[in-house]
Amino acid sequence: MIQSAGPLLTVDLTAGETHTEEIDGILEQYLGGRGVGTRLAHERIPFDVDPLGAENRLVFSTGPMQAAQTSFTGRMNCTGVSPLTDGLLSSNAGGFMSRNFADTGYSAVELVGESDELVIVHVRDDSVEFEAVPDLTGATVPETLDYLEAEHGIESDQTAVIGPAGENAVRFASIMTSAERAFGRGGLGAVMGAKNVKGITFAGDSPPDIDIPAMQMDIHREAATADHIMKRQGTVSVMDLANEVNGLPSYYFSEQSFAGVEGINGDAVESKKYKKGTCSACAFACKLPTRDEERGVETEGPEFEVAMAFGSNSGVDDIVDVMQSNELCDRLGMDAISAGNTVAAYLDSEGAFGDTELIHETVEQIAHREGVGDTLAEGIDRCHDDLGVENWTVKGMDFAAHEGRVLHGQGLSYAVANRGADHMYATFYSVEYPLVPDDQAVAPEGTLGKADVLVERENLMALNDSGVVCKFSRDFMTPERYEQLFDADFEDLLAVGARTVTLERHFNNQRGFDRADDALPYELPSFEAALDEYYDARSWSDDGTVPESTLPV
Repeated sequence: MIQSAGPLLTVDLTAGETHTEEIDGILEQYLGGRGVGTRLAHERIPFDVDPLGAENRLVFSTGPMQAAQTSFTGRMNCTGVSPLTDGLLSSNAGGFMSRNFADTGYSAVELVGESDELVIVHVRDDSVEFEAVPDLTGATVPETLDYLEAEHGIESDQTAVIGPAGENAVRFASIMTSAERAFGRGGLGAVMGAKNVKGITFAGDSPPDIDIPAMQMDIHREAATADHIMKRQGTVSVMDLANEVNGLPSYYFSEQSFAGVEGINGDAVESKKYKKGTCSACAFACKLPTRDEERGVETEGPEFEVAMAFGSNSGVDDIVDVMQSNELCDRLGMDAISAGNTVAAYLDSEGAFGDTELIHETVEQIAHREGVGDTLAEGIDRCHDDLGVENWTVKGMDFAAHEGRVLHGQGLSYAVANRGADHMYATFYSVEYPLVPDDQAVAPEGTLGKADVLVERENLMALNDSGVVCKFSRDFMTPERYEQLFDADFEDLLAVGARTVTLERHFNNQRGFDRADDALPYELPSFEAALDEYYDARSWSDDGTVPESTLPV
């Protein structure tokens, strides 16, 4: 089996010291990325840790495919205990940092402890430098990147930085890389801020010696030549379909379709796209650099989830307004999905849907914890009572755009996902719309009989996050290609994903999570019986916990 190569670098921020250790055994069992990050976190983070405390760790990790030169491999992973969900969480980001990270020669880099002053950590293949940057206190993401380029010649593609939201412990603060790509969901930017780290940079000339099979170029050629709507419209291309099936959350989840959809759909985004956008080595180029010259707005996106959160869910039908919200979140360092949904909750409480001036003002207030922003920075789960609105979250994480009240398997996926109501944990929506061939499709109605498919998809997504392979490679990656790329049986590769999901669940069980947390704010048919099917498929106990006897060794 092909796995990552290189030692673990531990950066002790309290002591201002570093050390390395070999983790070959972990790499062999977990490949890299999310799997390795999860295993390291499970071993090294106390189960009772305060997410914003010094004992929490942030683990950055790549996978073996970052040694490839094929499409869908420009991504990497970050793992830690989330201040939003209070559970172990991995976040995945695209862009161009992954190969700069791999050039350091490390398979994983973890931050532990807490610096007594604001620092940027510079990781090189031959050194680690702690740079005090008190003048960057409160700096936006672009301001921090401008400093790094002006003072050190370090480009944005080498960086992972936070904005004021991370410094101010906004529970859905993101870590930004390549300027506009985010380790977004779950608030790991607040963890980095709590450690007093403004940024971390990576560079070197020591890439891992990993031999990737030549068939990688078959995938690359197909990605380059495919005529795919995502190349023009990204994920927002699915918005019209979602609206047609009554599956587009609107007006803070109170409605499921949006009359103004044409103002924020794929065609609207495409009309503002001014060039191609991609991630490292990827010919698929599904990103969305957008611009509106009349209003002076330039950003990347919005993708579907953000167009929902700041668009239909906030009662906004103008794509440029959504672009501006998206740009604000990137600049301030916040997950635009959670920020948008939280703002939508506030708009609901104020009877102010569609008030774009209030929306943009509120985004700024959240990032700086000013006025009502201090309340909203806690996230919907913690502030919904104060607002007098419903709690549209699972395990503290607010919902993505794919509507579980229509796509019932996706609803079940939201409930059981260790990360909460996040669509990428299993991407079950793709088989229910469906966005896959007919022989892989599943009827959207009902929850029973879907557990086995859900488990396989969770395992496959965890494998992708460990590889690391983009989840939008689904039209190009077959079981046979996984086997060739990773030199392993497909079932053995899925077992890597299963071990990862199980360790996440076990960690969260030790923090008090059980069946009661696998819940939804709405009813689905035969939901409790479907939970039983899911636990049985995972060989977990019927209370949603992992038996100690089944823990991976």
